[in-house]
Amino acid sequence: MAITEENLYVLCIILGSFSFILQRHSCNAHSLASCHFDSIYQFGDSFSDTGNLAILAPKVPCNRPPYGISLPNKAPGRCSDGLLIIDYIAQAAGLSFIEPFQNNNATHSSGVNFAVAGAPASSLYEVQDQSMHVPALSDQLDLFARYYNATSCSQDRYRLKMSLFIVGQIGLNDYNNAIIHGNKTFEEVKNMVVNVVQAIKDAIERVIGYGAVKILVPGQWPIGCLPVYLIRFSSNDTAAYDQFYCLTEWNSISESHNYHLINAIEELKKEHPNVTIVYADYYGTFEWLLTQRQELGFDVVDKLCCGVKGEADTDEAKACGISPDVHLCANPEKLISWDGVHMTQQVHKYIAQQLIRDILPNLDCGKSCK
Repeated sequence: MAITEENLYVLCIILGSFSFILQRHSCNAHSLASCHFDSIYQFGDSFSDTGNLAILAPKVPCNRPPYGISLPNKAPGRCSDGLLIIDYIAQAAGLSFIEPFQNNNATHSSGVNFAVAGAPASSLYEVQDQSMHVPALSDQLDLFARYYNATSCSQDRYRLKMSLFIVGQIGLNDYNNAIIHGNKTFEEVKNMVVNVVQAIKDAIERVIGYGAVKILVPGQWPIGCLPVYLIRFSSNDTAAYDQFYCLTEWNSISESHNYHLINAIEELKKEHPNVTIVYADYYGTFEWLLTQRQELGFDVVDKLCCGVKGEADTDEAKACGISPDVHLCANPEKLISWDGVHMTQQVHKYIAQQLIRDILPNLDCGKSCK
């Protein structure tokens, strides 16, 4: 019998059903494994990139030592000393690490990571004079469409129902590009928020259109807590800082971003009642970590592990991964910031654990467990 397109479609359904019967995850209602995710599709920036930019541009700082120093193989590529939040989420889901899309040798057996370091949410806020194009969020969705349409079972949306889509964390590069490269004022940056969030909302609608039914949408970090901001906008006015020694004014950018993002998610929930969309509170979780800083063994918020004299130097020639004599702390696990922007592996671990506890009840997983 000739294999027709219709026969292939039926075969895909049968194989998908068989895969469901042979679920490899245990039925644990308190674990992300209870969701039985077969795949994770990640979109975002350097906080989630597991190697895409390192493949596209091998000379970027995150692809040089000492990045990756806390990993067993010391391999750089992630913008941290070690694992990222997405790595811990994959582990908690019972999956292997989500390999980058740009890795031609990857099996992508557990999904695909489309996140790219330096990526903005909106193409409106890309750096115009950069030597290479970094895929914005919409570009990453285009790559997903290409990947999805190239698979043999592209018509079978059942398998996407067993996948988790993570749209973000993203948006920080939009604001950074405006502040650092565009010399925009605080008010100009704050006025960007609506457009940035709209770009994220558009991306969520696109993945829903592809068949996603479980979507995780991380909010924005409190950017006023990042050492690169604390040093660039340091003030003698104690009123400029909150109880965590973070810059209140710049944190208001993140607060506005998250406010509009939560509203956008609520709108999408009403429009798509059969789709589970969960907001991941990165801001609140980071504040929780700061509150528990001493108990968790972390040093003060404005120090960083990799940077000239332990500070976020604004001179990129002296930055982590560029300068051969860059200062490197002896114990990355005791510091919150790795390079002034990105966090250490230990922070990612604690934040991932806390996030999973928070989001799991809202993912509607494990209801059939007995």
